[in-house]
Amino acid sequence: MPQTAHADSEPLALEDRHGVIPDHALDQLFRGARTFYTWEKRDVPDSTIHALYDLLKYGPTSANQCPARFIFLKGESKERLIPHLIETNVPKVKAAPVTAIVAWDWNFHEKVPQLFPHEPEAKEWFESDEARFDNGFRNGTLQGAYMMLAARSLGLDCGPMSGFSKEGVDKEFFRGDPVMGSWRSNFLCNLGYGTTEKLFPRLPRFTFDEVCRLWK
Repeated sequence: MPQTAHADSEPLALEDRHGVIPDHALDQLFRGARTFYTWEKRDVPDSTIHALYDLLKYGPTSANQCPARFIFLKGESKERLIPHLIETNVPKVKAAPVTAIVAWDWNFHEKVPQLFPHEPEAKEWFESDEARFDNGFRNGTLQGAYMMLAARSLGLDCGPMSGFSKEGVDKEFFRGDPVMGSWRSNFLCNLGYGTTEKLFPRLPRFTFDEVCRLWK
């Protein structure tokens, strides 16, 4: 059976799992994290990109679908992306050490028997076009968010972006490829070591009472 069908880490002990992580870690992941537009001229090692994936893969998805797919572009490979960006995103991508294409696989359900082996018929849950889009896009987006948190936990900054032609990116990178032909782009995210240039004051966020309800 494929290796991916097996868990390769044990749950944390109860006393470790329920502790609150330190404030500085919460700041790095959330409160102090920003969307970055400019970057240090500093390489992101390939080993860090591998480590990033090895963290994000543990984030939960429905029936362990894991529909997200990632292409990490460095160096000259980013040039293929440039024609498909809106004008204001071009300098951001050119300056970033890494640009990730966060995508999802339209045929993700084909891997469900491998990833959810205790219930092999689960593949059938996702065979309709509606179920494939609803589940693939939603859970793939979740995994993209996990990627950003994993990146921040490893000391990287993130610059997530829309502002590109999905059709153009899919045609440029995926269409016609025997493996990636069913992949569909979702959003882009620059990765690296950000600078404070072009950062503006943090924009407002809703308070708890504005958007939450706690019912008992």
